[in-house]
Amino acid sequence: MSEVRIVATGLGFPEGPIVMPDGSVILTEIRKNQCSRITPDGKVSLFSAAGGGPNGLAVGPDGAIYCVNNGGNRYVEGVSMGQGPSPDYKGGSVQRIDRTTGAATTLYTECDGHKLSAPNDIVFDAHGGFYFTDLGKRYPRHRDHGGVYYALPDGSKIVCLAYPILSANGCGLSPDGKILYVADTEGARLWAFDVEGPGMLRKPGGHAPHGGRTIAGLGGKARFDSLAVMQSGNITVATLTTGMITEISPAGAIVREVKMPDVYPTNICFGGADMRTAYITLSDAGQLATMQWPEPGLKLNYN
Repeated sequence: MSEVRIVATGLGFPEGPIVMPDGSVILTEIRKNQCSRITPDGKVSLFSAAGGGPNGLAVGPDGAIYCVNNGGNRYVEGVSMGQGPSPDYKGGSVQRIDRTTGAATTLYTECDGHKLSAPNDIVFDAHGGFYFTDLGKRYPRHRDHGGVYYALPDGSKIVCLAYPILSANGCGLSPDGKILYVADTEGARLWAFDVEGPGMLRKPGGHAPHGGRTIAGLGGKARFDSLAVMQSGNITVATLTTGMITEISPAGAIVREVKMPDVYPTNICFGGADMRTAYITLSDAGQLATMQWPEPGLKLNYN
């Protein structure tokens, strides 16, 4: 493994990185309520004043950036992680961000009459629709349930596919698009859902109420955040508290655990000519890091 190199600092709880064709990285800064662009030399500039709590990003079939927005978190001095909803929180949303102007347009705020709580991560399929997770908001004495949704980028359709999930976080599709992986934060569980068609998951069966099957789980203080799928089909999961990137095979074996210089590595994505350059958000320190991974990441649809 190569050494971890810090590309940018001073970020406000960064998440959701995507690598652009010019080598820059666009990511979210949840604490600053915005999306930012980071050039290869580490310069940070505003990409979109999206508002709320922009969390995950993906490039859509029209070339625009799609953002799942958790609606905003409350932060306290000396603590990097959000402490529940912000005082002006009204709900979560899915936004389309113009790649040229950075203007954000709201596409979805609810599904079947229920408000979105805290949309977290997003992945497009080869058919032009996208799956996204809703983490659910944490309150002092209770929390909203999380879930998995599917929607179209023109704002015409949104459906709930898997509910409830305790804390649905990262999501990604297998190389053949037939499996949707979802990382569950609390309890550090990696779930798999069989995809039967665009926006259609196999009906629930088995022990989990949401219909997923357990691929892997970690004990102790580990908590899962976002994930990225490799060309090999392995799944790399950003693992909170232990400060690891955990690579897991589709069969559930732990392939490798790579220690990060941060207790909250939250996201990992891949870029470069050979797709072996890993970009990792280190959210406790507010940094974007990069390193060379032993194998290539999966090239995402439309990016």
